[in-house]
Amino acid sequence: MKRQPERPKDQHRDQGSDWQPTWRKPVGVLGLMLAMAIYIVVVVTLIEPISRWPVLLQVPVYLVLGIAWLLPLKRYLIWMETGRFSPPE
Repeated sequence: MKRQPERPKDQHRDQGSDWQPTWRKPVGVLGLMLAMAIYIVVVVTLIEPISRWPVLLQVPVYLVLGIAWLLPLKRYLIWMETGRFSPPE
């Protein structure tokens, strides 16, 4: 019979009653909300001049602006979880 691979244990259970919540998650959420608000203000100020462009130029600009905020999000979420910006090995 083949042996089933062990499932990774939950970190919080292994640490018992000594586990303390990290400050990175609440600070990270507040930072994310602040960054999104700034990004939204910047994009909204760009809408008026971009709306005068031909539609074929507007579409790629709006696609880039709609996706650009996602690029740093993965590493930011990794930092919130681990304290490092690179994924754990």
